[in-house]
Amino acid sequence: MSTDAWADTLVIAAAAVATFVFTELVRRFAWRVGAVVRPDERRVHLRPTPTLGGIAMFGGLLVALLVAWVNGSFTEVFAQPVQLLGIVGAAAVILTVGVVDDFRQVSAPAKVAGITFGASLLVIAGVSIVTFRVPRFGLFLLSDDLVPLVTVLWVLAIANAINLIDGLDGLAAGIVAIAAGSFLVYSTVLREEGIIEASNPGPLVAMCALGVCLGFLPHNVSPARIFMGDGGSLLLGLLMAATTVSVGGSVDEPFSGQAFFFYAPLLIPLFVLGVPLLDTVLSILRRAIGRKQITEADKNHLHYQLVRMGHGNRRAVLIMWAWTALLSGLVLYPTLNEGRGDALVPIGVIALGLGLYTVLGARARRDRT
Repeated sequence: MSTDAWADTLVIAAAAVATFVFTELVRRFAWRVGAVVRPDERRVHLRPTPTLGGIAMFGGLLVALLVAWVNGSFTEVFAQPVQLLGIVGAAAVILTVGVVDDFRQVSAPAKVAGITFGASLLVIAGVSIVTFRVPRFGLFLLSDDLVPLVTVLWVLAIANAINLIDGLDGLAAGIVAIAAGSFLVYSTVLREEGIIEASNPGPLVAMCALGVCLGFLPHNVSPARIFMGDGGSLLLGLLMAATTVSVGGSVDEPFSGQAFFFYAPLLIPLFVLGVPLLDTVLSILRRAIGRKQITEADKNHLHYQLVRMGHGNRRAVLIMWAWTALLSGLVLYPTLNEGRGDALVPIGVIALGLGLYTVLGARARRDRT
């Protein structure tokens, strides 16, 4: 294993271990202060469960960044710390918004305002979408007026997508772990090929997000001992938005001769986060057709529909993880194999099998019993 790989592994491990330890401490704290989610008709858990897991995740993020700084393998990133400080500041703001909402419900406009403020810190720090390459249409350079707007909308979309998908034990943390790991692989290759500079904080933030999720999952898989809460889901959304913007929003050089996704970096998160983003779009359409407020909660999300089909909570989570992994494979496999088209054949076969299991698996199991 190369020195860089060891350094990356150390950061991921530091985030995971710190989050694991902090989560137990936060769980006890949540019980003491009454930050407990009671079962009701909107939720599927059957017993009171503490929340505020996002605080432990933020602690894991800070420990991982400290380890990266002390390690010395990320000198270029910390030599120009403005973007990294902006990401940490935005994470703190969004975590605060979510934690307040975990204690007492915050109105939708207030929550959007808080996320917008956090996203604005990213823009001020220089973490923003400046370029967008569209295949067949070339490179679009956003004007100074559009850069803040597009970046804020991107953060709002990713953060709310993760927030909405957080409905079953372990679901959001697992999906973000897969997505962050996939984007880490992708951004590492870009860095090695010189497409992004060594000072780009995107890969480091992806490592932190991956490690934080791995450390939180043992406490959060069914039956969950603690929930991440809105603080945690919005924090994970912010981290994923920040890493995708850092890597994909400023690349203006096409990686010719490679696969499609190297050519259009900002399309990567639309695939690796395809499950929560699809769920968000369907939720908006469903509520618009039903003439309900977009912020009105319901139990018609994709994961709830899988449960109603008979898959059960754990199996529904595994199915959603599998779809996220498959979409990530759709991006990574042909990309890392020089864009060879035959990579799509096994992915297509797996997708067909997973689709059949998703639709017919629960029915077949009922028939056997």
